[in-house]
Amino acid sequence: MQDDFSKQVAGLPLPGSGQTAERWWRLASLGRDDLVLARLAEGHADATAIRAELKDEPSADPDSERWGVWAAVPSSLEARRTEDGAWSVSGDRPWCSGAGSCTHALVTAVAEDGVRLFAVEVREPAATPLDDTWPAVGMAGSDSRTVRFADCPARPVGGPGDYVGRPGFWHGGVGVAACWYGGATGVADTLLAAARTRDLNPHALAHLGAVDGLLHTARLALRDAAERIDAEPSADAQQLAVRVRTVVDSVATQVLDHVGRALGAGPLCQDAAHARRVADLTVYLRQSHAEADLAQLGTLLKENPPAW
Repeated sequence: MQDDFSKQVAGLPLPGSGQTAERWWRLASLGRDDLVLARLAEGHADATAIRAELKDEPSADPDSERWGVWAAVPSSLEARRTEDGAWSVSGDRPWCSGAGSCTHALVTAVAEDGVRLFAVEVREPAATPLDDTWPAVGMAGSDSRTVRFADCPARPVGGPGDYVGRPGFWHGGVGVAACWYGGATGVADTLLAAARTRDLNPHALAHLGAVDGLLHTARLALRDAAERIDAEPSADAQQLAVRVRTVVDSVATQVLDHVGRALGAGPLCQDAAHARRVADLTVYLRQSHAEADLAQLGTLLKENPPAW
């Protein structure tokens, strides 16, 4: 199923297209069923949006391509340009989700004129996923190994700084939060199913009520963000995105706690799908930066006070 992740997001509306909410609900639906698939599909969808926003050349056979966005630790790759104008990238890039299944990727690298974004084809020996570099339990199926680039041919996408300087950078960040929300609803499904099929004690039912309120809050935050982005797609969305990500991170973390306290160890030890979903969501949420994100939001609020 993971090999088909690009098909799962075929026809997905682009952020700011007037259908941003549909984009996020579809990503959330994938996350509810399978967070690994959602992670890979979100990367492919984000690559599609980035390439459209930066006016990259279209693919010759898009249906056969599976893209990732491997932009963590920009300084880990170096970009060089030859006298004839051709680019290549070299170095080890960690956190490459879909290392063994992506056919192409967008990578950041340091060039003489700054940090640039490049499109690369993932093919050995120019791009080699390294064994034993993803010993994870949670999100194990995302295959986020380190990839070693050795003079890998690269095509520039946009100019220096364009990747992080565009409004869509923050739109993509909210798309990740939509996947977290979907994963949290999947964890909550186990508690809801237990409540519907057996008599739970009042404490467990209280946890279910708390979970419902939390998920409602996250859904409203995502919906509000979608409406704001569609209304002003070119506006700076940094504050909005960081706020939504902190809300969904907090909600999902609390959902994990409530469901665990309500049902105890049973589902974690005897329900493989639930245990895997809990492990996957726990790891995926750490794509946020916790208190660092909160501090960033506080700094942004000093310059642009909130509506409340």
